[in-house]
Amino acid sequence: MPDMAELKKRKLPLNLAIVHVDPDAFIANYLGWLEITSFITAHQAGEATIPADGETPKLSPEQLREGGVHDVGNDAMFAFCMTAAMKQDKAAVDKVEAALIESMGKEFPGSFGLWHFRAQIDAPVTLDDFVGQAGKKMLLGGISPPPMRAKENWNSGLRFFEKARKSNFVHEIMYPLANWTRACWTETLEKGVAFLQHIEDSIPVLRAALDDPRNDQPFIANTLLNLAPAVDMELTEEYQGVLRSLARRG
Repeated sequence: MPDMAELKKRKLPLNLAIVHVDPDAFIANYLGWLEITSFITAHQAGEATIPADGETPKLSPEQLREGGVHDVGNDAMFAFCMTAAMKQDKAAVDKVEAALIESMGKEFPGSFGLWHFRAQIDAPVTLDDFVGQAGKKMLLGGISPPPMRAKENWNSGLRFFEKARKSNFVHEIMYPLANWTRACWTETLEKGVAFLQHIEDSIPVLRAALDDPRNDQPFIANTLLNLAPAVDMELTEEYQGVLRSLARRG
């Protein structure tokens, strides 16, 4: 079995690059992450053996075009673009894109993930479509007018939350997402309560949600669950149950 310590060693700097939206660190550690995940996958499938020197093999140009490598790349690229979007740091995404095109060409692993944040998708269908289009608007500094802002923030938060939970970088996305969620709803409490539905009921619920001091997955789940009525969003009983479960701690 390949050394899983090497996997952790290569993932850690990429984790930090995503959390802190550090394009230079992301660029520097991206290929190494693709190499180790590709090698471990191939080894588990019996398609690769551990080299005598113990070094993780480099990826050939042909391997860089393989679907599995692109899946890993798309996942990492989505994570970086999501945290960059929450900071409205378009320059960071531009820098990563330019560097990866220069080193691996326009069809670099992760390019399809990035496409969702660049393209104009008029009728989003998939979760990736919705996340990419919400992220694109954030990166471009698009802020909806106050009457629409809380509902749009709730929708974007839900999509980002769902995408984060499917990612290899779930924790690295969740902490910035919790910070972003808190900032958005604090702004609503201070400036936008007049545009909420059921104002008398919604204000105490909003205050109670923000009283939770922890920026984590349960805070986000609880906020989404309890503030859905405030933005006129209906959740199915099943999905309410999912959010309730995710909102529990310990």
